[in-house]
Amino acid sequence: MKLSARNQIKGKIISINEGIINALVSLDAGGVVITSNITKASVHDLGLAVGQEALAVIKSTEVMIGLGKSALTVRNQIPGKIVSIQEGAVNALVKLEIAGGNAISAVITIASVKELGLTVGQDAYAVIKGTSVMIGIED
Repeated sequence: MKLSARNQIKGKIISINEGIINALVSLDAGGVVITSNITKASVHDLGLAVGQEALAVIKSTEVMIGLGKSALTVRNQIPGKIVSIQEGAVNALVKLEIAGGNAISAVITIASVKELGLTVGQDAYAVIKGTSVMIGIED
């Protein structure tokens, strides 16, 4: 399966917490835990189970960048180091290297890059709501 989403991170499911409608599925991706909030029906349709290999899929437009871990209701605040900033006319593509040899890309405004003073080599956080993380498995 090929996808247009820049962020496709392999991991192993470490927990599934089911509610009435949704479930929180957490993957360990090389020492980084990524949590997804998907429907309970999707968990069952995909046959997800603890210990199973899976893929966290996140569109780069759904990733925010922060300079420190914050007291937020966002489940995924992933530390990393900025390895590249590619500026366009309005937006920039900021790439963070995270644990386990993985990377997360974020599309943010040039104004945000300048306001935060983002630079290559700087420590930062990828901030991603659990509802923005899709889960995929191999067929």
